[in-house]
Amino acid sequence: MGCILKGGGGLHNRLVVGAVVLAAGAGSRLGGRPKCLLELGGVPLIRRTLIALSGAGIDEVVVVLGHHADLIEPVVAPFPVTLVRNPDPDAGQVSSQRIGLGALAGKLDSVLVALADQPLVNAQDITALIGAYKKRPEGTSVVFPQVNGEPGNPVIFSAEVREQILAGDANVGCRQWRGAHPESVAPFVTDNRRYKVDIDTPEDLVRFERDTSHALRWPAALVPAA
Repeated sequence: MGCILKGGGGLHNRLVVGAVVLAAGAGSRLGGRPKCLLELGGVPLIRRTLIALSGAGIDEVVVVLGHHADLIEPVVAPFPVTLVRNPDPDAGQVSSQRIGLGALAGKLDSVLVALADQPLVNAQDITALIGAYKKRPEGTSVVFPQVNGEPGNPVIFSAEVREQILAGDANVGCRQWRGAHPESVAPFVTDNRRYKVDIDTPEDLVRFERDTSHALRWPAALVPAA
């Protein structure tokens, strides 16, 4: 486990954290467009995700592409991330998750799995989740944000859980592992609704603008011709 020096010269453990960003979906409920390229304040959502992870000090990031990979790749190319492609993204999110987990190359203490379409999650939110993981109950190895009794994202878990997922059946991802090992899962109970906001449908776009007074816009290249 890595270490850093903090104020006063004391030596404190620092988690080495890797992240997998899932961006392989077809966006079928949004007209077959890549929802991670929706823009908030002119910034694509996937770039906001990568900025948040960078600001929280994540050590290694893998972005999993699939549908729309040729559109998304130039948007994330300036970031120091590993890009991998799911050759069969229609196989579902578990397949993308496993490809991403397998592409992490560093010696990690924990892994965070993030969605590429959460407009509001920022570096402070990632840092808070990592902090909750550090303080998790003894014997647990997975922490997820829980808002008003409902699960949110991202999710963080130990390197050992990553290894167990990858060693398991091809249809096992984090959610399936959590379901099989409930005693190893701990909620990070919070009233921070940013962990719950993601974009899947036109109704989500309307709700987001209503709730935040900010609109998500497609880049000009993805706006259908009138």
